Amino acid sequence: MTANVSAPALPFDPIAKAAQTWSERIGTSDSMEAVTNVMRVQQILQAAVDDRLKRHGLTFARYEALVLLSFSQRGSLPMRMMGERLQLHPTSITNIVDRLEADGLARRLPHPSDRRTTLVELTDLGRERLGAATEAVTTADFGFVGLDSGELRQLSGLLTKVRRAAGDFA
Repeated sequence: MTANVSAPALPFDPIAKAAQTWSERIGTSDSMEAVTNVMRVQQILQAAVDDRLKRHGLTFARYEALVLLSFSQRGSLPMRMMGERLQLHPTSITNIVDRLEADGLARRLPHPSDRRTTLVELTDLGRERLGAATEAVTTADFGFVGLDSGELRQLSGLLTKVRRAAGDFA
């Protein structure tokens, strides 16, 4: 699988060239090179995942919401909890649920004991669409190319350290 990028491959690594120039003119380039690589890889992964999900009428945000709902033990989750777990603003989760509901992939339900809480439940169509979309993104390894399983675990571990240090979670 090749990444879905908007331009043909360059004959050199522009990030390595920028890091070299940074080092010559400004100073150590380790952080600049790392962040630029992470940002570019994010673009490559986003393009690959979007390409696979678009065929199923989903964005990554809607796909994540369907996955989260499918993982729930009761088959539904409060919208507030969905926003917390997906680390999204309440307005964003409302928009995601609106689209899922409009497409028949999820439905809102009243909470049985708390009138202030709205539950979101995956529909049968949502499960079906989720299964097909999951097959599409996993077949493509979510856009990751060039890394084996051990390297992916190492990368995840390193990125998790950055997230923890930044206060993303306790």
